[in-house]
Amino acid sequence: MTEPYPRDLVGYADNLPQANWPGGARIAINFVLNVEEGSETNILHGDTKNEGGLSEVVGGRHPPGQRDLGMESLYDYGPRAGFWRILRLFKQRGLPFTAYACAVALERNPAATQAMVEHGCDFASHGWRWINHFELSEDEEREHIARAVEIIERLTGGPPRGWYCRYAPSPNTRRLLVEQGGFLYDSDSYSDDLPYWTEVDGKPHLILPYALDTNDVKFGAPAAYPSGEEFLRYITDAFDQLYEEGAETPRMLSIGMHQRMVGRPGRARALGRFLDHVMAHDKVWVCRRVEIAEHWHKHHHPDGAAS
Repeated sequence: MTEPYPRDLVGYADNLPQANWPGGARIAINFVLNVEEGSETNILHGDTKNEGGLSEVVGGRHPPGQRDLGMESLYDYGPRAGFWRILRLFKQRGLPFTAYACAVALERNPAATQAMVEHGCDFASHGWRWINHFELSEDEEREHIARAVEIIERLTGGPPRGWYCRYAPSPNTRRLLVEQGGFLYDSDSYSDDLPYWTEVDGKPHLILPYALDTNDVKFGAPAAYPSGEEFLRYITDAFDQLYEEGAETPRMLSIGMHQRMVGRPGRARALGRFLDHVMAHDKVWVCRRVEIAEHWHKHHHPDGAAS
C-alpha cells in the first residue's frame, strides 16, 4: 500500500465544518429537477436504439433500429404534463428549485425552459444530451461540454454554473470542466452530506455531492418505491435526521426529481406533502444549488478567501 490511493475514504471524518448557512439554518435543502426528455438515446436522434431506463417499464423490447413508441410516450409525459404539475407545487409555496438540464431537452421544450427562467431557477448542465459521458472520447466530451454551455447560455440568459453527468463522469470530466471555465461546482459525487473541495490541475474545485437515495429514480422499474407514500416516508426520515444532526453541525440535503417520474399525479401528491413538512420547520434554508456553491466559495474556500 505504498502507492497513492485515488479515492478519499476519510473526508471530514469527525471534524465537520460549521456550514454557517444563512439565518442559522440547520439544513440547506435543494430540490433538483432533471430535465432530460428529448435528449435521451433515440432512433430519432441518430442512435441505434431507444432509451430503456428510468421509466415505468424496463425497455429493450424493440430490436435495434426500431423506435419504441411506448417508451417515447412515457418520456413525453414529463415535459407535457409532469413538469407543469411540479412547477405549480413550487410556485404555490414560493419555493425555488434547480434544473439539471440537458441542453437539447431545453431546446425542444421552449415553453418549459422559459417557465423555469421566469421562476428564477438556476441551471446546472446535465450534458448536451442525456448520455453516458464515460463512453465518450476526450475530444467528444470536450465538444459536448462546450455545446451544452453555449445552448444553455443562449436559452436562459446565463451560462450554467454547475455540472452533473448522467450517473457518473468520465476520468476526464472534471478536468475538462475546469478547462472550459465558468463552473462554480460539479455534483458528480454521492460521497458526503456537505460540499467539499478537491484539486484539479493544481487549483481548488468545489464538489456539491448529489444523492440517489432521496431521489425519485427509485420509482423506475423495478421500483424500490412502489408508491408515493414510501417515497414520502423515506425523504421525510432523511430530512428529519439531518435536521436533528444540524443542531450541532448543519448539513445539506439534495432531493432529486424527474418530470416523468414524480410528475405523475400520485407521486406529486406525496411531493407536495413533503414540501409542506419542510416549510413547517424553522431553521431551514430551501435554496438553489448555485447559492450553496456561492456560500461555500465565500465562507469555506481553501485559500481563506472568496474565489
